[in-house]
Amino acid sequence: MIAHIVLFTPKASLSVAERRELVANLEHACRDIPQIRRARIGRRQRLGYGYEAMGPAQFEFVAILEFDSREDLHIYLQHPSHTALGRWFHVGADVALAHDFEIVDAAGLAPLVADYTEQ
Repeated sequence: MIAHIVLFTPKASLSVAERRELVANLEHACRDIPQIRRARIGRRQRLGYGYEAMGPAQFEFVAILEFDSREDLHIYLQHPSHTALGRWFHVGADVALAHDFEIVDAAGLAPLVADYTEQ
């Protein structure tokens, strides 16, 4: 499975209408693109632990989109609903970071990291 993980913080200056546009774009992409196997959106929780201050940037939200294959992720990235969402991120996000990961159950960890552990 491939996970497309996007961490982001919308600009504080966004109007209510612009914030609603973000939500609508996220909903449309998650609903309209059949290659998305699972979509989860989360808001950051601060619990008072030291690790919360680590990292080069602080992000308020996360979107975790799961795909069965790299091909499905490529289709998603080229879909018109994703294009609209991407345009919003260029103008509406204060900070954003996106990465793609191959994800396995913990029992399947050894083959995934074999080249890493053999160095």
